[in-house]
Amino acid sequence: MPAKIYRPAKTAMQSGKAKTHLWVLEFDQDQPRTIDPIMGYTSSGDMRQQVKLTFESQEQAEAYAQRNGIEYRVILPKEATRKAVSYSDNFKFNRTQPWTH
Repeated sequence: MPAKIYRPAKTAMQSGKAKTHLWVLEFDQDQPRTIDPIMGYTSSGDMRQQVKLTFESQEQAEAYAQRNGIEYRVILPKEATRKAVSYSDNFKFNRTQPWTH
């Protein structure tokens, strides 16, 4: 069963970067999910899909997958590029756009 190795992004609900430095090995879905006709619950017989393993580095996650014969793919994180902007830049004389309310 294939797995993916990735570093999770920070949540949109928080400004902190907790748990974004760890790498996660997560198994892909092997069986399709089914809907219980009586209760409407979604279920699956695939137990590996519930497993998430965390590692300190990408190399450790890859070594674990190779050691256990797990087919894997690595999804590299996309780093955000943000330029530093200060509040005083809103009132510069040489602003390209006029300042309005």
